Amino acid sequence: MYVTRVSTRPLSNPSAAQLSKVAAFFAQSYGLSSTKCTVCVQSRRAFKSGSKIQVKGRDLFPEPEHGQIKRTEPAWPHPPYTAEQMRSKVYFAHRKPRDFSDRVALSMTASDSNAVTATKPYQMSERKWLIRYVFLESVAGVPGMVAGMLRHLRSLRGLKRDNGWIETLLEEAYNETHAPPNLPQNASSLTPSSSATSSPRKPATASLATSKEEAVLTYTLSIQDLENGHLPKWADPNFKAPDLAIEYWGMPEGNRSMRDLLYYIRADEAKHREVNHTLGNLKQDEDPNPFVSVYGKEVAEKPGKGIESLRPLGWEREEVI
Repeated sequence: MYVTRVSTRPLSNPSAAQLSKVAAFFAQSYGLSSTKCTVCVQSRRAFKSGSKIQVKGRDLFPEPEHGQIKRTEPAWPHPPYTAEQMRSKVYFAHRKPRDFSDRVALSMTASDSNAVTATKPYQMSERKWLIRYVFLESVAGVPGMVAGMLRHLRSLRGLKRDNGWIETLLEEAYNETHAPPNLPQNASSLTPSSSATSSPRKPATASLATSKEEAVLTYTLSIQDLENGHLPKWADPNFKAPDLAIEYWGMPEGNRSMRDLLYYIRADEAKHREVNHTLGNLKQDEDPNPFVSVYGKEVAEKPGKGIESLRPLGWEREEVI
């Protein structure tokens, strides 16, 4: 790639400090001396997946260095999950397609899944599982944001209340940023965006619900591989969840292993599956969002943000409206 325009402005202090950290890291990794050379370039050096170089999450995502602001709190605090809830209430379930939107969403999810899995489904290693996680989270982070934006614009244009849908749709997208990093986000946003704009009755909920069914299955199988000893790197007792995950999910002391982290992420995927199946059952032009509504009378079970009353196939309209 050729660079035709170069900025001549000096770097700011934070940018210069971050660039120095990166340069020092690569100099140390490749045995280079930062005092003897100012610029070291090595062409055509292939990245090795088996490299022993380890970089901590706090090095890749350093805390902001500002005079007054120390940190930013999550916009939507995560509801607490117990270990018993994550193991007993979360499992794979598939809802049969009910209409054309469901069939299209299922076909899209199946084709995407087959493209990633290729011809050897679930003969996996740690690296292959991570690739699959990244793909699933890349696709899943788009529909909620697109649908929330479209409903926001419609609410402004029609001067009508949205009845709580925008908040949940954006919260869905926000939660995806705490799962494995969404590297190919831009490339994978076209299909979900198209489905959201072409289906006003079910903007993105059908495609996201079916993708969440696949996500629950994926995390369930990877947990089984881990518990059966097929993923030794993740079973290492020294392998701990990053600080960001511990803070966001409120992971208790003694339950911060990779296995515990996968249980939390799987529970989130199951919740997304419930939310989007439920929203797909409603009349989206008039029904309020049952997950943020206040009910007029006490009911035995009702939708909420936690997984206490989790419904794998969603809530039917007559149960919540």
